[in-house]
Amino acid sequence: MQSMYYIGLDVHKRTISYCVKEVSGRIYAEGSVPATRLDLNRWMKTLPQPWTVAMEATVFSGWIYDHLRPHAAALKVAHPLMLRAIAAAKKKNDRIDAGKICDCLRCDFLPECYMASTAIRERRRTLRYRNLLVRQMVQMKNKIAVLLMEAGVSYNKQRLHKAGYFRELVASNPDIDEGLCSLLRVCREMVVRLERTESALVRSLERDALLRDRVERLMTIPAVGPITALTWALEVGEVQRFSSIKKAVSYCGLCGEEKSSANSVQRTPLSKQRNKHLQTTLIEAAKMAPRYSAGLALLYDKERRKGNANQATWRWPGSWWLT
Repeated sequence: MQSMYYIGLDVHKRTISYCVKEVSGRIYAEGSVPATRLDLNRWMKTLPQPWTVAMEATVFSGWIYDHLRPHAAALKVAHPLMLRAIAAAKKKNDRIDAGKICDCLRCDFLPECYMASTAIRERRRTLRYRNLLVRQMVQMKNKIAVLLMEAGVSYNKQRLHKAGYFRELVASNPDIDEGLCSLLRVCREMVVRLERTESALVRSLERDALLRDRVERLMTIPAVGPITALTWALEVGEVQRFSSIKKAVSYCGLCGEEKSSANSVQRTPLSKQRNKHLQTTLIEAAKMAPRYSAGLALLYDKERRKGNANQATWRWPGSWWLT
């Protein structure tokens, strides 16, 4: 029976530091390799078999995870906030960090985090890009309004971004000179282009065979549209990874941190340790849902009587959305 070799990786943009250890803790090899697929292939040919590897979750971990997974006996990704052994160290460098990740893996102390499948991560990337386009679109719409206010031009706020009203305003208002008119047209063209791209991305995700059935079931919930359903499906991934509703609520960022000592228990505001994309979408859905469902409006009013409106917004989505 072959003995397992354990590998810790400290991943960076250009280089990957590694530490290979035997079960006993003896260092077999350590060093660094360039962070490219070709160099990783060369490095893997020098490794003893079988081997298992662990790395910290970073923006670069996804492609490295996919590239190493077919060759490793096991591959784990560590939660960066839980690696206290590295964060609290007095002496810290890439070689030491790789060694500590390797020791956590070897001694089964690694705080492993969930890694979604490649297909889900690819579609999640598309959805998050769509969110970027929406933010840029809002910025350009605000810029149009600012340009008009700077010139003292009166306009209808509710109709400003309608194509017909915008053309009429630019063509007929005497306060809009040639320079301002060109800037307004450029901003409007960018808004239209961003809107078309955003719509195309959403349609492609809605029609995706991997997501279609799940999104349709989610949209049967009152006030849940395609964006909310897609965000839930792609950001959560497999719901079975949560052992309880409380853990799901915590992941969504719908509860505060708990600080308790002796008989004193305190709850802080909404935690920053959450999936920010999912939290934003669910809170927006919670604000909109009472307008479209009488039953959810009653539930919202019940929670609002216990405190202010903002607290009611993020208190009740957990009981509604996660059922």
